[in-house]
Amino acid sequence: MARDMAGLVGYKVEASDGHIGRIDKHSEYVGRQFVVVDTGPWIFGRNVVVPASLVARVDDENETVHISATKDEIKGSPDFESGQHDDDVAVIRLIEQYYANRHM
Repeated sequence: MARDMAGLVGYKVEASDGHIGRIDKHSEYVGRQFVVVDTGPWIFGRNVVVPASLVARVDDENETVHISATKDEIKGSPDFESGQHDDDVAVIRLIEQYYANRHM
């Protein structure tokens, strides 16, 4: 999806099977874009990184981002902790690898 992901901070995030949280921040590294989702009450105290490539559509009117992943896929994704090196190549590769292999 060709869009400035930074403008989506604060939007609600819906997986293909339900609500997962809100976009807490945007991260970009060498042309790769990600959003950090605060899973709030769904998984208390957890943040997950979702590659921008999983954004299926954006509903600006309702400030909602729909992603092409299930809640279980998001729940199983690598953790992201505040202050973690979000520009760390190893972290980025781990996240990309997880989502690339989620069909297995």
